[in-house]
Amino acid sequence: MISQEEDVEASALRRQGMSISAIARHLGRDRKTIRAYLNGERTPGVRRQAAVDGFASFEPYVRRRLAEDPHLWAVTLFDEVSAAGYTGSYPTFTRNIRDRGLRSACTDCAPTKGRPVAVIAHPPGQETQWDWVDLPNPPAHWGWGSTAHLLVGALSHSGRWRGLLAPAMDSAHLVDGLDAVTRALGGVTARWRFDRMATVCHPASGRITSSFAHVAKHYGVGVDICPPRRGNRKGVVEKAIHNAAQRWWRTLPEDLTVEQAQASLDAFCVRVIDTRRRSIDGIRTSIAEHAAGELLRQAPRMPYPATVTESRVVSAQALVSWRGNRYSVAPQLAGSTVTVSQRLGQAHVDIATPSGAVVARHAVAPAGAGVMVRDDAHVAALEHAALAAFTTARPHRRMERIPISPEAAALLPAPAADVTTHRDVVIDLAAYAAAAAGRNTLP
Repeated sequence: MISQEEDVEASALRRQGMSISAIARHLGRDRKTIRAYLNGERTPGVRRQAAVDGFASFEPYVRRRLAEDPHLWAVTLFDEVSAAGYTGSYPTFTRNIRDRGLRSACTDCAPTKGRPVAVIAHPPGQETQWDWVDLPNPPAHWGWGSTAHLLVGALSHSGRWRGLLAPAMDSAHLVDGLDAVTRALGGVTARWRFDRMATVCHPASGRITSSFAHVAKHYGVGVDICPPRRGNRKGVVEKAIHNAAQRWWRTLPEDLTVEQAQASLDAFCVRVIDTRRRSIDGIRTSIAEHAAGELLRQAPRMPYPATVTESRVVSAQALVSWRGNRYSVAPQLAGSTVTVSQRLGQAHVDIATPSGAVVARHAVAPAGAGVMVRDDAHVAALEHAALAAFTTARPHRRMERIPISPEAAALLPAPAADVTTHRDVVIDLAAYAAAAAGRNTLP
């Protein structure tokens, strides 16, 4: 095999009248090799096969099998062709599959990256895209376990987005997030788009659930469900999730409360997201200005009346923490677990025992205000319980000496009398004296 440069050199020398033998001596090659390249019998840079190609006769079969089953293992296919008379090795077999491009990518299983993607028009005020994102390792003092949840809503036209932190992804927290984010975005679009989340639709069929149909009617929106495994259909909210996770959550300080973290997210969206500049329909300006031109309807005066319920542990001061505020209960519940529920749109919060008995109802304070809401009866009961448990006794030191008191000694039972009798032992020394005298006399 000669290189492209040598082939060009040989062709030029031949055109100049040099003989094939002279060209071969000049290039240090065999003259039969030079003649084959000059006659076009061989291609520069392509090594001639030393043996007959044993794969060629099996190529149509391999191509058809891989077209029918793109995930068929090469070793399984190798077993089939070997049984049919293929004599090559397995590495040679797989190399022929790669070099000839016989295995095509499965379009059903391939990721969306690299696929042709149609440009989807997003008129102003037409669509809001929604999705949940799981945020790992929330601060331990939140009490949310290993994962926090963030509901993100994004306007498809301008790209403006907002989010709401939640401890769970149930229907009540979804409705709470939809209402809060909709008001933060400035209003309601004509349609809402979701992926196949179970709180919105039946995942298998994509049909809206009856419970969420009432929510959609309350806000006056149409609902669109994305086809399965089509992430590009809601790319606006997917990009918003990427920004929320990598630019905000990743650097969130550990000592923030939930309410402080929510305020931090809101400030991040205003400071960073809304100030980004985008070109839409030939107009380049900030996302906030694009969002101001969206045709949004005003949100309903009251949110959909879903009931948000969460479990809480009563503190030693008979207080229950709820969304940045503390509410009182009876002192007998200190240390126990209760359920706190609030119906969206109503001005009170209910505290109930695990059995469902409501033990306290308070006027709800603004979230994150740090207010302590206490009932007069609870205050009086707590003070009474605290005074009843009050004592002036000095606590004992760890190594303090406390002797037995006479009163305690008087109560100690007397030891039992020893009834065992011992006979007096009399030792007669005369016997020892006689024995000793006998030893002084010679036998």
